[in-house]
Amino acid sequence: MAGLKSLAKETAIYGMSSIVGRFLNYLLVPVYTSSLSAQSGGYGVVTNIYAWVALILVILTCGMETGFFRFANKEGEEPQKVYSTTLLGVGGFSLSFLLLGLLFLQPIAGWLEYADHPWYVGMMMMVVAMDAIQCIPFAYLRYQKRPLRFAALKLLFIVLNIALNLIYYVGMGGKEVGCAFLINLICTSVVMLCLIPELRPCRYGFDRALYRRMLNYSLPLLLLGVAGILNQVADKIIFPFDYPDPSQASVELGIYGAASKIAMVMAMLTQAFRFAYEPFVFGKSRDKDNLQMYAQAMKFFIIFTLLAYLAVLFYLDVLKFIIGRDYWPGLRVVPIVMTAEIFMGIYFNLSFWYKLTDQTKWGAWFSLAGCFVLVLLNLLLIPRYSYMGCAWAGFAGYGTAMLLSYFIGQKKFPIPYDLRAMGGYVLLAALLYLLSAVVEVEHLVLRLAFRSLLLLLFLGWVIYKERFIFKR
Repeated sequence: MAGLKSLAKETAIYGMSSIVGRFLNYLLVPVYTSSLSAQSGGYGVVTNIYAWVALILVILTCGMETGFFRFANKEGEEPQKVYSTTLLGVGGFSLSFLLLGLLFLQPIAGWLEYADHPWYVGMMMMVVAMDAIQCIPFAYLRYQKRPLRFAALKLLFIVLNIALNLIYYVGMGGKEVGCAFLINLICTSVVMLCLIPELRPCRYGFDRALYRRMLNYSLPLLLLGVAGILNQVADKIIFPFDYPDPSQASVELGIYGAASKIAMVMAMLTQAFRFAYEPFVFGKSRDKDNLQMYAQAMKFFIIFTLLAYLAVLFYLDVLKFIIGRDYWPGLRVVPIVMTAEIFMGIYFNLSFWYKLTDQTKWGAWFSLAGCFVLVLLNLLLIPRYSYMGCAWAGFAGYGTAMLLSYFIGQKKFPIPYDLRAMGGYVLLAALLYLLSAVVEVEHLVLRLAFRSLLLLLFLGWVIYKERFIFKR
């Protein structure tokens, strides 16, 4: 159980940077949604461009984060050489992308329907190139088990970003959407300067043979990553092209993007868990009790995500004030989007069977299948159901990838997951959520008190069932 305690400790630190950072970042949502009204479509522009950034970031990193962990932990490999090769490979690819993007900026901006504001696109090209390069030093910090520096740099970006946005949008009363992108560029550049100590090990040079082997391992993960990120952003990319009323598309997309921010607490937990779990899994791959450890980790992941799910939905009457009132119609997507995020988190946990056996092609197939379902349903549902179609398409896409990975994984690399215990927690969470919806309490304070009792009931049951873990 020492391994699980170590995982929990690192998850707490990574989670602090991720959750606190995202929570602080939530401050930007009321800033943007108050400065940029829903009808202006400004927040829809922010949502659309950041969706493109997320997709391009995955492409530029080429799955090399996971490739770095795999090869750095392989016997016979030099970790410093692996890091240097990974950094120089990703860095060269990212800088090439930036150069080509800036050369053809005007036609690219026109295709994205930002011909009047090509500098929006240009600035975010610079940001995404630097973000891709930074992914490798941040992975190196995780490999070195330096979560405090990792967290400090992540929080530096968040705090500086919030401060500059508050100065412009609140202090100066600014209304220009493009300043959000300029501020992001400034903050990303500051973090880049702070990462100079982690960039120095690139002096170990570039090993072409090693890089080819890493690409063979990581390119299937690129397909997995692209499909995975499309599950998160494809709706926001497709929406402006597919919505029948172009003049209203940015308005609807802005409402959906703002409401979805409330549901992103699930993505925070998944990301925090991933930061600690990935090096943990590869480090435990040679231990005798590794299968039991993976099963236990999955169970506790589900417990904590269900706890977060109930907390968000029970306190939605308070959390909705994060966004402007004219964005509240989109709150109905929150339960659907959060459930989809739970599916994605489970899929991530399931994915290690093919990463540990070097059969990453399976991950590509699962993610592509989920992506196909998601894109198809978006294309079919957006014209008729607007952003509600986006929410259900994500639910179906994540669910497809999760189920495929579980059933095939249990044949290829069986892990003794405690389905009975996990199913019991899911059932209890569902019953408590239904109870909170059925029992109508008019007074806000009493309603929140009642739902707090339900949340404590779930937590108490977990402590009772898992009490053996607290005794060790």
